[in-house]
Amino acid sequence: MESESLNRCADSPLLSLVMAGAVLMASSASVYAQAMPEPATHQLTRAEVMHELEELEAAGYNPSQGDDGSYPADLQAAEEKVAAKHRAERDAVMNAGQNGPAKPSP
Repeated sequence: MESESLNRCADSPLLSLVMAGAVLMASSASVYAQAMPEPATHQLTRAEVMHELEELEAAGYNPSQGDDGSYPADLQAAEEKVAAKHRAERDAVMNAGQNGPAKPSP
């Protein structure tokens, strides 16, 4: 008895059309989700690159030395100093925000 009612529903052209539409919608949604591009990465401006170079030079890196044997180590040491400076500045700002002015008690 149940198989007859299922066959009757499957034979209905409207029901078949609705089922096919649901399948197509579900598959197209997954294809669209896969085709979404990743967010674009920020392209550095010339000013940002120049600022970074100035920070590295202030931390001891000298780009005019050329390609001597200590090039990678010198650059990495300067980058670490700049990163430590940025961390210290960020921590100072965070601590200043947490230790803001005290609210007077009523």
